[in-house]
Amino acid sequence: MTDTNTTSKTAPTTSTLTSADPIKVDIWSDVQCPWCYIGKRKFEAGVELFDGTVEVEYHSFELSPDTPVDYVGNAVDYLSERKGMPVDEVQKMLENVTAIAASVGLDYDYDSVHQTNTVISHELLHYAKAHGRQLDMKERLLKAYFIDGRHVGRIQDLADLAAEIGLDRDDVVRSLTEHEHLSAVKADVAQAGAYGIQGVPFFVIDGRYGISGAQDPTTFAQALNQVRADRTADRLADGSANDNSAA
Repeated sequence: MTDTNTTSKTAPTTSTLTSADPIKVDIWSDVQCPWCYIGKRKFEAGVELFDGTVEVEYHSFELSPDTPVDYVGNAVDYLSERKGMPVDEVQKMLENVTAIAASVGLDYDYDSVHQTNTVISHELLHYAKAHGRQLDMKERLLKAYFIDGRHVGRIQDLADLAAEIGLDRDDVVRSLTEHEHLSAVKADVAQAGAYGIQGVPFFVIDGRYGISGAQDPTTFAQALNQVRADRTADRLADGSANDNSAA
């Protein structure tokens, strides 16, 4: 699978799928990735431009797995240390990202961000997936981190957020304490490595095309329409092959 700002083809999915069947989109993303939230909004706008059904599943990716749960400092401090950039350059970079986020309706508040380790939040996303609420949980975590100034690296804080969307708080605490879904997080990270994913967001559409980054909505809509066209072509090719074999 190729990683490009447009789309690139990977191995085709089964030709038994028709153009009317839902198109599966697998998204690798991190909770504290600013472009992932922006990309989510742009992807959702692209889906609105597409007149078919789309099924979404989020997968874990840790941008900074070595970050402590309770990092001492703000987002500017963290990025300056990690990237080796002067503070004024980091501030300008965050101002630019904040402006782009605002263009898609997101009000980023970097002054209130709690830099943290996100592995436990990914475990929560897998828990939510098992209970049919992954998409709601993903949105709540992103909003909590970038807009609400909530902590997304501690079990009790995450349990509060899970309860807000209707999940059982006590059971969430149990699951996260036991690391019930840690193996699933690790499997996602391993799959990202197998695909050659080095940054997020990364969208795998129908197992056929990879889209890297927070692209324009039209890019996503074009890829979805291309998948539908590919499925039609696959079925026509299968039908032709069957006719030839029968002859």
